[in-house]
Amino acid sequence: MKKFIVTLTAALVAVGVQAQGEAERTLTLDLERALEIALSENPTIVVADMEVERIDWVRRETLGNHLPSLSAGGQYSFNIVKQEMARGMSFGADMSAAITGDLSIPLVVPAVYASLRLNRTQQALAVEQARSSRIELTNAVTKAFYQTLLLERSFEVLRESEATISATVDNTREMFNAGLASEYDLLTAEVQLSNLQPSIINTSNSIVISKQMLIMYLSLPEDIEIVLEGSLAGHLGDTWVVPDPAAALDGNSELRQLDYQQTMVAQQIRLANAARLPVLQAYGSLIVSGQDQTMGFGLTPDGEMGVISTPKWWWQKPFSAGFQMSVPIFAGGRNTSKVKQLRNQVSQIELQKDYLREAKALEARTAINNLVSARETMTANEKTVAQAEKAYSIARTRFDAGAGTMLEVNQAQLSVTQSRLNHTQAIYDLLAARADYDRVLGVEN
Repeated sequence: MKKFIVTLTAALVAVGVQAQGEAERTLTLDLERALEIALSENPTIVVADMEVERIDWVRRETLGNHLPSLSAGGQYSFNIVKQEMARGMSFGADMSAAITGDLSIPLVVPAVYASLRLNRTQQALAVEQARSSRIELTNAVTKAFYQTLLLERSFEVLRESEATISATVDNTREMFNAGLASEYDLLTAEVQLSNLQPSIINTSNSIVISKQMLIMYLSLPEDIEIVLEGSLAGHLGDTWVVPDPAAALDGNSELRQLDYQQTMVAQQIRLANAARLPVLQAYGSLIVSGQDQTMGFGLTPDGEMGVISTPKWWWQKPFSAGFQMSVPIFAGGRNTSKVKQLRNQVSQIELQKDYLREAKALEARTAINNLVSARETMTANEKTVAQAEKAYSIARTRFDAGAGTMLEVNQAQLSVTQSRLNHTQAIYDLLAARADYDRVLGVEN
């Protein structure tokens, strides 16, 4: 008995641990939470933010070219074999040392000023590209979230229809056995139930694929299970408000990026022209050198004048400072050719901007048309669903009373299912159109 109790307790603990582990691998998400995770974990966003940081370091590198530079060096030498003069007389010290220091201070460097302005624009472009990545990811996550809700709702509708048709089959079979319904009615009901199975299976598989896509956008582990909160109808919000077709496209990220690119090319022209200007800098140089002096003239121990050994170091400390100017005179026409290339590129970007603005305006109008069409379709489908449900109720009552046929019931049930699916699809189309419109206008949230 005690052994049985211990075994039962261990089994209950194991089941509890397993249930806890499964709960930990399940993540419940609403749209706001999904966007929060995607915008913080998706590699596309991480790489874009890293690029902004990289451009900032490029700017600091350029700024370093306008700051003073100081360098120092040292040398210590042993003269193993000295230079010799005639009759074996050698000269030079046995050891020597030198310490050098150089200071350079840029005073007027036009190319550095132009480069700094170019770096600031590059940084602004990187920030805009990161913003574009967030907008595109927001649109992708939002539509994937809506699509999953669409599929789940469609699956619910199909399951409800399956349950209704299954009940109809059972009822018809009872009536057939009692001689109140024909075999044709029974077969018709069974065929309709069988025809519904492929749609249920396909929708179920589509839900799995849609969730996997959402997991990929959120950079979550593949083995995690996500559960979505809310419904499509709950996200309608301000989609009832029709956007202004004349809304400005100033927030469109692609247009803003072209603006920055055009500005960068104009600044590259200034940079190329700056290469023709003089460069002025101040400099200073200090050299501290010394060598040992082991021989010299003086009184010998005998009290006579002669060559004596007097170990000591002889140091020199020359220092120089001044200004240096470099004036470009002729560079083979390279700067002129480069400027013409860049001006040609400016004209190309201007044409691209005009074309892209027209394309984005058309895209915005298309999204608005889709939004209005989906809203009108959804409103019409709401009435259609109510009518189809009423028609099914009438057909079912007529059949039960023996005044109708199973064909009428099947057609009415099919109309109910189709109208509910159409209504759900219209809600999704409305939400997707609004998401696309926000993406065109550059709305991040």
